[in-house]
Amino acid sequence: MKKDFVIRGQTASGETEILEFGGYKEGYAYKLIEFQLWGSTNIGGAAAEMMGSITAGKTAVAPTDPNFNNEGLIGVSYYADHDSEAYGPVVGSVLNDTFMITQNLILMVQDIQNNPINWQCRFVSHKMADAEAAATNFKQFSIFDE
Repeated sequence: MKKDFVIRGQTASGETEILEFGGYKEGYAYKLIEFQLWGSTNIGGAAAEMMGSITAGKTAVAPTDPNFNNEGLIGVSYYADHDSEAYGPVVGSVLNDTFMITQNLILMVQDIQNNPINWQCRFVSHKMADAEAAATNFKQFSIFDE
């Protein structure tokens, strides 16, 4: 089985995307290892501030107001750039790369200028033993069922 893979796309500001893991291979889970954002308009000449969140819960977590006490929140990303060359871009991500993914995820993005946002996520596959698979599936179900 392929070890790592990328899911990427472009989403309108304030909207959500479902990252499909429904057809995953039996006995495997996935870990989020990278989450990046990139602008879609006038990248070289405008100020930008973008945020994104990824959750395993039932509803999206607003990327403008993440709460790290939320067990289902497994990734946030931030990109900001000033229109002056005196200031460089600010980029950051916080990922729970120990969270074992076996169900679909919800990605949400927000741009202060309401432009669409390009995003990219990298995942790595992890082979699980039967007991680990049962515990992982139960944890995902309990987070989703809250």
